[in-house]
Amino acid sequence: MRIHITTTPSKQTIDFNHLHLLTGTIHKWFGKNEFHDSISLYSFSNLTGAKASKKGLDFPNGASFFISCWNNEQAKLLITGIQNDPEMFFGMKASEIILQENPEFSTKSDFQIGSPIYIQRNLENGRKKFYYFDDKESPDLLAETLTAKMINAGLAEDKTLRITFDQNYHRKSTKKIDYKKGSQIIKIRASWCPIIIQGKPETKEFAWNVGIGNSTGIGFGALK
Repeated sequence: MRIHITTTPSKQTIDFNHLHLLTGTIHKWFGKNEFHDSISLYSFSNLTGAKASKKGLDFPNGASFFISCWNNEQAKLLITGIQNDPEMFFGMKASEIILQENPEFSTKSDFQIGSPIYIQRNLENGRKKFYYFDDKESPDLLAETLTAKMINAGLAEDKTLRITFDQNYHRKSTKKIDYKKGSQIIKIRASWCPIIIQGKPETKEFAWNVGIGNSTGIGFGALK
């Protein structure tokens, strides 16, 4: 299920690196739960509708974004949280909620993205390695992560699954994000490029909800 959210206008300029604030708001709306520290079976998009300046982002007409949940019980928790406490940050509040049921995916394979796709693996030496739209390993890693989430959700592995970045997209790039975690700033670089998913319709439906790649629970890999 997808929840489309519209907000009231912002009352002051928002920093470009506000992802931690949006993540914190969504975690607040979910409330106390058992899935916070487990594999994220939800995803959410960037805020849209901003007017950018050198100082940051303003939303004079409000912002819009979406949150998708594979589990309808999670979606219900989220809706209740929004209704009970619509406050977000910098004066914005959730003002409208529109629910969207899962669409039909039997003929769909091309997906635009709602937030950048982040791919990371931990190496044996303790270091981390990152992958982007132009790395040959990326398709297998994206499929590996989605398959792990499917198994975690109790779904069967899709042997026909293949995920690739759309290399014909002329504006593919990477996006740098400074993600604030307490007093620590984590520098992240992620891919901005549509993807192509080949597989069973139910696999595409699952991906549409839970997102693609790593860290979907903090705002990466949402699919339109």
